[in-house]
Amino acid sequence: MASRYGTLRDIPLEEEVVPGTMLCAGCGGALLVRIFEKMLGPGAITINAAGCMSLLSVFPYTPFKSSWFYIAMASAPAAAQGVRDALDILIDRKRIEREDDLKVLVLTGDGAASGIGLQATSGAIHRGLDFYYLAYDNEGYSNTGFQASESSPFASSTKTTPPTDLAEGSILQKKDLFEIWRAHKPPYVATISPAYIGDMMHKIEKAGRMSGPKLFIAHSPCPPGWGIDSDKVIRIARLAVETGIWPLKEAINGEVTHTIIHKKRRPVEEYLGTQERFAHLFRPARNERIIRQMQQNTDDYWNAVLK
Repeated sequence: MASRYGTLRDIPLEEEVVPGTMLCAGCGGALLVRIFEKMLGPGAITINAAGCMSLLSVFPYTPFKSSWFYIAMASAPAAAQGVRDALDILIDRKRIEREDDLKVLVLTGDGAASGIGLQATSGAIHRGLDFYYLAYDNEGYSNTGFQASESSPFASSTKTTPPTDLAEGSILQKKDLFEIWRAHKPPYVATISPAYIGDMMHKIEKAGRMSGPKLFIAHSPCPPGWGIDSDKVIRIARLAVETGIWPLKEAINGEVTHTIIHKKRRPVEEYLGTQERFAHLFRPARNERIIRQMQQNTDDYWNAVLK
């Protein structure tokens, strides 16, 4: 089926999240939420797990034109199940018309998605819950000072993994949430980026034709946590894709397709060098071993894909 979204000119003009929030200037996650809500339209209810995006809606003010529901970090998919069940019961009892049904969206950060809330998400996927799940991945617990999460990259500096004489930042590899979700066999899983809005719109449109869990992992550069200027967010997000560190892909009923493939990838250090959280790899002395290891990890991934 042909897409309605050929270019950025086709993006919906109606805003579902209006300006004026307490979020950080240049937040990659905020842009992603804005576009995602545009694509879902006014007939949606957002279940927001505690995290950075909780600052979008602070009583008595909210930027959401549609419904918004705040819930504890670990419980968002369980709350989404309750909302979905309630809507189905109301439709079945003819209390609301089927055309007045709402799309159910869970909005959560990487800490809840990869760790604290993973159990509830696993259960929701297993039950085949018909919902959207958007994880804005800023690779740390940003709302509480940028501590390490299961999504923090190897060798990155966070408040709980500072570079020391014993370790160059985080010693753990980032958890592969895409593959964890794919193992549950949902109908749709995808990665998206604020630098590739067209790709993002195509994926949301495609997922909207499916029933069941529709899961998205969004690369979300974080100015204060990553040590970047707010006007560099899109450039850095694009570099993540151009270097191959952030693959843009989707899995439809388990079958993986990479939606953006650069024939010639840029060196990983171009991406690392833009952020203070990796500054210790370059100053006061260049850590060739770690940089080479991170480049090799990325090359190994793409060699397997292209093979």
